Amino acid sequence: VQQLVESGGGLVQTGGSLRLSCAASGDTGRSYCMAWFRQVPGKKRENVAYIYPSTGATYYADSVKGRFTISLDNAKNTLYLQMNALKPEDTGMYYCAATYRTGFTCAVELQIEDWGQGTQVTVSS
Repeated sequence: VQQLVESGGGLVQTGGSLRLSCAASGDTGRSYCMAWFRQVPGKKRENVAYIYPSTGATYYADSVKGRFTISLDNAKNTLYLQMNALKPEDTGMYYCAATYRTGFTCAVELQIEDWGQGTQVTVSS
């Protein structure tokens, strides 16, 4: 179990960029995978992107492919999400997440073991 603290959210116009950061209290290299989820009121939390620290392999939701980039700096124990060409539908609370058990997946909310408290992203039209 580790503490995850997100930062970098804010208000941006359509087409703009933001970079989210997630500072982990522990060694991110010990995570099996780490992810970003987002949620809007009244909807389920959805996976945006995730990464496997051991291999660097990344996965993206179709809605963000080509626009978002997830990355991990193990030396700083920090996960990032670079978001470009933002759209109003990207608005939501963004959560950092981690799981530690081999074979679990960061694509599924139920298999996430640690969550951050979230950072709000608002994209104006």
